[in-house]
Formats: sequence, C-alpha cells, structure tokens
Amino acid sequence: MSSSTSAGTAAAPPSGGVTGLHHIQLAVPAGVEDACRAFWVGLVGLTEVPKPAPMAARGGAWFRGPGFELHVGVTADFTPATKAHPAILVDDIDAFAERLTAAGVPLDWAHDFPGHRHCYVADPVGNRIEFLMPGPAAEAAPDRPPTRQR
Repeated sequence: MSSSTSAGTAAAPPSGGVTGLHHIQLAVPAGVEDACRAFWVGLVGLTEVPKPAPMAARGGAWFRGPGFELHVGVTADFTPATKAHPAILVDDIDAFAERLTAAGVPLDWAHDFPGHRHCYVADPVGNRIEFLMPGPAAEAAPDRPPTRQR
C-alpha cells in the first residue's frame, strides 16, 4: 500500500490490475482424493472439474464453486494448514452447519468477525476451512457449545 492510500480508501485500479480470484490451492497428502471428493462435492456442494492431462498425473483434484475453484494438490511433505485458510461464503450457515454436523464434521463456531456469522472446520486431512455468511455475529446458541479462542 502506498503512503498516499490508506486502509479503507479505494483507489482506481491500475491498468493490468487484479480482476478477481480464480482458485485456492490446498495441500493434501497422496491418496486422499476420494475423501476430498466426499467432502468438497458430497458435503460442501462443489462440482469436480477435470484436471488438464499434464497435471492429472500428479494426483489431487479440482473443484468449482460459484465464482472460484478450489484445487487440492498432492505434496510429499504434507502438513495441514491449521491457521491459514480459505473463507467460503454460504447462503444459509445454519442449514450448512447442520449438514456438516449430521455427517460427523466437528464445527468450531466463532463470534469475532463483525457483520458475519462464521465457523471453522477441518477438511479430511486437517486443513482449516472457514464458512461464513453476512449477518449479525450472534452469541453462541444454547444448543451450541461456546467456541475456543483462536
């Protein structure tokens, strides 16, 4: 950020500037593609898209959501990302959370992001994923345990 631009002030984008987000890449260990498909397609609701032939031999999988793709790429020295994470918008966080909970996915509700309701989950290999919906950040509901601090 230049000294003449402050946070919260929109400047005209420069020619050749950013136009959007194409994809998010998450690292996974080898051999977990089916578990990733079950999570990202079966639970989250993304659509799997074919990887280009030269990349398909490397393993992993590509998924598409509204306006973005999520790629899972195999890495030999895999360590789950437990802090860095994608934040994915949903249209009904309560229904979404119920679907994940019914499938046995533990949720960690958070109440610290003004103007949003959000929770964190771990994908099948332990990567942190945030799901959020614009709206008032509600206090923990009586049927939901309080969240731990992050």
